[in-house]
Amino acid sequence: MELNASLLLDFNQKLAIIESFSELEQKKVSLGRLNFQYNGSATDKKNVVYHLHPNGNGYVYAKGIDGYDADAKGMVNIRDFSEEELRELLKKAIFALSPEGLYKRETADGNDHELWVTPSGRSELEIVYDNELWNVYAGDLLDGTFRTYKEAVEYLTEEGFVRK
Repeated sequence: MELNASLLLDFNQKLAIIESFSELEQKKVSLGRLNFQYNGSATDKKNVVYHLHPNGNGYVYAKGIDGYDADAKGMVNIRDFSEEELRELLKKAIFALSPEGLYKRETADGNDHELWVTPSGRSELEIVYDNELWNVYAGDLLDGTFRTYKEAVEYLTEEGFVRK
């Protein structure tokens, strides 16, 4: 199937779409290219849009997002994307890097809590996702609060707990 060049989005059209996402912050890089970072990312990964070039080429981070064939760095080329395709991918990419998206991806059952126990089974703690934070409870007592699910899991693992 041949693409009709008149249907492809140019740099300014892609830029306008990307800039419509208030969560993204523009960063200028070399050769007139632009990166857009999501500073609310729950991971070290901040670049959502990578090297948007004045010729219309660029990449969006899509590692782990179903339906996209990401390269080894987790990027998808957006040269031939329509407005609808680009908007949809940007929404999914931002969500995937958000604390909520990361939690849903890392907990297969999608529950908002998990039980953890010591190997002997004598002690039990619960991770609860609440108000964009992960709280660890020992019964009704708050044991710790973490920004990311990963941090809560690291804490529980270091303390000798395993997922029930």
